[in-house]
Amino acid sequence: MTDKRAPSVAIIGTRGYPSFYGGFETAVREIAPYLASHGWSVTVYGRPGTTDDRFDADPRVRAIVTRGLQSKSLSTLTYGLTSSLHALWTRPDVALVMNVANGFWLPLLRLRGVRTVVNVDGIEWERAKWGRLARAMFRSGARLTARWADEIIVDAKAIGAHWAEHLGRRGQFIPYGGDPRPTHADIPFESGKYVLVVARFVPENTIAEFFEAAPELARTHDVVIVGSSGFGGELDEQAQVLTERHDRVHWLGHVNDDALLHTLWSEAGAYFHGHSVGGTNPALVQAMALGAPVIARDTVYNREVLGPDAAFTEPHPAAIVAAIRAVLDSDERRHALSDAGRRRAADVYSWDKVCAAYDELLRAQLRRQEHP
Repeated sequence: MTDKRAPSVAIIGTRGYPSFYGGFETAVREIAPYLASHGWSVTVYGRPGTTDDRFDADPRVRAIVTRGLQSKSLSTLTYGLTSSLHALWTRPDVALVMNVANGFWLPLLRLRGVRTVVNVDGIEWERAKWGRLARAMFRSGARLTARWADEIIVDAKAIGAHWAEHLGRRGQFIPYGGDPRPTHADIPFESGKYVLVVARFVPENTIAEFFEAAPELARTHDVVIVGSSGFGGELDEQAQVLTERHDRVHWLGHVNDDALLHTLWSEAGAYFHGHSVGGTNPALVQAMALGAPVIARDTVYNREVLGPDAAFTEPHPAAIVAAIRAVLDSDERRHALSDAGRRRAADVYSWDKVCAAYDELLRAQLRRQEHP
């Protein structure tokens, strides 16, 4: 690298830029333009048909689409391979790699002289949604990441403790951010009077238990469900049945309209967050930033993110109903949870702080490249 050109970074392992699929994609929509505005030449690899033209993309961010296998178990692995192969040809200074499934390709990048920083995400091999083969792939990818990554990022301190204990590798803590800027969309629900859940339909997100609680909650309040499995299945069928049988249950499916989603969070009377594995959940942080009164499943990860001034529940339908009703029935409690979430999001989970931390970590790799 010389001083005459901008340092280059390739972002590998997401669905592309700009995309609204999940947490990694939300992060890239913030991180990529930030890096471009701070002197980086930025390339984001993605998949066909996963970007959204309605988003005002930063023209300085180069988006490259590669090919792979569209399947639940193999898409991350195969798209990671084709993206890495392209990066071998372009040879960026640093690769920011998302997801340990791409740990298989780190030795190739190392041989090419590309420094690698890997966001390890959650403990994917413990997720119930994956079969035995996929869990074995993630576990192997994690071991390879521990061995070959120049640096790793953990989005929760509890994830960092797990990596240190079980994989012998310490990482840099950089969480996700939340955007507190107000957006607005017209919604047919009374502000402060409805229950909201936003989640992918997988067992570890406590979706089945929430669905059991929904009819009781719907006796007195609207219940708004955002999400899907992405592949169809039993939980999607249950959501459809709930909407057909109960006038006050509303399943919106996957929502990629930020204005609508942010309005739903900011005006909810109670937001149920049932995620039980993984680290800092992007949806939770965004809900906090927008002032949603959160009732979360009691896990070490959710306690880390929400802090002490929060409401937690056990993953049982009756407990979920009781915890949500306790918030809906008390304006004082609802406002206290909303204010506490906003404060904590601003203190710990602002995008400016997150993006600056990524910038500094990537620049540290440049310095190590220059002075091994």
